[in-house]
Amino acid sequence: MQHHDSTTAIGTVTGTVFTVAATIDSHDYMKTVILAIIGATVSFTVSMMLKWIWNFLQRKKERKE
Repeated sequence: MQHHDSTTAIGTVTGTVFTVAATIDSHDYMKTVILAIIGATVSFTVSMMLKWIWNFLQRKKERKE
């Protein structure tokens, strides 16, 4: 049975994350948040429009039958 010490891996990952976070400008965080909000809004809107179009086509198909 092998025992793995993960403290080195955790320390490396944590150090990398903190180093990257410290070098990123606060404007980049704001830009990321704004782009995420815009992306989520566009994705939701397109999904709702496609759902409406699909239902419209299904109702139109049912009326023909």
